[in-house]
Amino acid sequence: MTAKYEVIIYWSEEDQAFIAEVPELPGCAADGRTRREALKNAEVIIQEWIETAKELGRPIPQPKGRLVFA
Repeated sequence: MTAKYEVIIYWSEEDQAFIAEVPELPGCAADGRTRREALKNAEVIIQEWIETAKELGRPIPQPKGRLVFA
């Protein structure tokens, strides 16, 4: 991942999966059977979100850097 955005991971009973949300990027979320899988999927979705925003000429928020995962 090129940028480090805050990712919030939680278990969803409804989806029976871990959900990884990226609050700084509206609508950016992924899921997975494990926390690790959800985070890995979120990294892909973050990159796709940024690429789509660039294509559409939309602003891309700078990461606030509150939480960093190595």
